[in-house]
Amino acid sequence: MLTKRILTVQDISCVGQCSLTVALPIISACGIETAILPSAVLSTHTGGFTGFTFCDLTDEMPKILEHWKKEGILFDALYTGYLGSTRQIQYVLDIADAVLAPGAPLIIDPAMADNGSLYYGFDQEFVDAMKKLIARADITLPNVTEASFLTGIEYKESYDAAYVDELIKGLTDIGAKQVVMTGIGYSPEESGVTVYADGKTRHYSHIRYAKGCHGTGDIYASAFTGAYMRGKEIYDAAVIAADYTLSCIEMTQKDPEHWYGATFEKSLPKLIASLED
Repeated sequence: MLTKRILTVQDISCVGQCSLTVALPIISACGIETAILPSAVLSTHTGGFTGFTFCDLTDEMPKILEHWKKEGILFDALYTGYLGSTRQIQYVLDIADAVLAPGAPLIIDPAMADNGSLYYGFDQEFVDAMKKLIARADITLPNVTEASFLTGIEYKESYDAAYVDELIKGLTDIGAKQVVMTGIGYSPEESGVTVYADGKTRHYSHIRYAKGCHGTGDIYASAFTGAYMRGKEIYDAAVIAADYTLSCIEMTQKDPEHWYGATFEKSLPKLIASLED
């Protein structure tokens, strides 16, 4: 195929600009055919909404995989975001074994924790299962909290480059091949990404806004995946995704009533232009 086809596995939050409602348009805007495998359907995301509905699609995942296998469908990359259970992690491993084209990368965003804590409903069993997925991944995109849980290294709110290097070493010890650590900031005024690839570590720093947005991790991981699959080197893709995510946050701050997500749509032309450089 002349056009690359990515499969992304994560939930659908019908309203809220996160997960698949972010991944599908962003990766598609990068010029990549984007197939989806929803792990669940929620009426909204869980951050700030109450009374949301939830439909678990775990039992559908192996059925969908069997149909793809019968049709001979293959994918040029597999990118995962939020996975709701250890069963879903195992199904992702099954999918990677069955329908990834030879040499296709497995890109894992271990979306399970932030600010020093696991998300609601996750426990050590889930962390241990995620380690197995990280060991298979070609590229892993954790934040500091997720890296701390995965490695067993104490979480720190304030840290230096040596601490980040320790986390990266811990991730490679469990099998991670290339790492893009997000939300890395060495002062209150800045944030950035630290990339470990080909045995080298590089850091990209940018301004930190005091008021963040829900779903920016999904925006970042999706933009990174799209840029990487367009042929950008891992560090360049990480920088493109960081600049795009920052632009989305800036755009959102212009609308004080937009509290539930980031207005990523208006910044898509900037992302598309960056891929042509």
